[in-house]
Amino acid sequence: MTVKILTDSGCDLPKGIIEEYDIDLIPIIVIKGEEEYLDGATITPKELYDNMRKGEVYKTAQIPPNVFEEKFEELAQKEESVIYIAFSSALSGTYQTSVIVRDSLKDKYPNLDIDIVDSKSASVGFGLLVYKAAQMAKEGKSKEEILNMLDFYINHNEHIFTVDDIEYLFRGGRVTRTQAFVGGLLNIKPILEVTRDGRLQPLEKVRGRSKVLKRMLEIMDARGKDADLKNQTIGISHGDDIEVAMKLKEMIEEKYGVTDFVINTIGCAIGAHSGPGTLALFFLNKKYDE
Repeated sequence: MTVKILTDSGCDLPKGIIEEYDIDLIPIIVIKGEEEYLDGATITPKELYDNMRKGEVYKTAQIPPNVFEEKFEELAQKEESVIYIAFSSALSGTYQTSVIVRDSLKDKYPNLDIDIVDSKSASVGFGLLVYKAAQMAKEGKSKEEILNMLDFYINHNEHIFTVDDIEYLFRGGRVTRTQAFVGGLLNIKPILEVTRDGRLQPLEKVRGRSKVLKRMLEIMDARGKDADLKNQTIGISHGDDIEVAMKLKEMIEEKYGVTDFVINTIGCAIGAHSGPGTLALFFLNKKYDE
């Protein structure tokens, strides 16, 4: 039986990949004022970023239990063998909610076959896990093989990112008002990472956008020295700034000879907190032996 891959919109995978590999996607809720939207379904990243540039403020909410219940029951009735790969539990309550709902359905559906994986990742870093799992599922790999791969990726996945406007990090509670003011005044661009346990953590500060790209590449070089970067799928996501994303891609191509990339706009669930102009880079720090 082919394994079904289920995920949520925090993975920021391109629509083409979602469709090609028949990935089941649940949208995260995005809120503006009293209005609720579904990430990628009833609001697009372009709409969100344009409105944020005008001063609109967005919040997000985790996927409600009833949405998981409906989806899990549908899969149970089809007797599907499923892996749900969830947005980092350190950044959202979605993972915990999905586990509670699955466990509550076991009496009703004794043969419920859903493994839930905490990606400890975000955006295309999370998406690369989903993408690889979907590729393996399409190839007919077993659930155990896919879960073993996911464990490796989670433990060796690097997330390096920067934001164009530190004000958005202040709104999300990541920096103080003073830090945001001084950072904006001095054109400071913070470089952050997602840690092994899936949390956001500041790495360093760089002055000026051009220096940020160079520094991100230096970090990639240091962390990827044992990773066979040339033969990896490298992820890049951006907050409505494809030009800078392509510039980073070209720098990576030139330095490492990489030919395989997944590049996409950061979706509404993450973009609501990181803002327009965010740039993120994802790669493995160790070679994955299949």
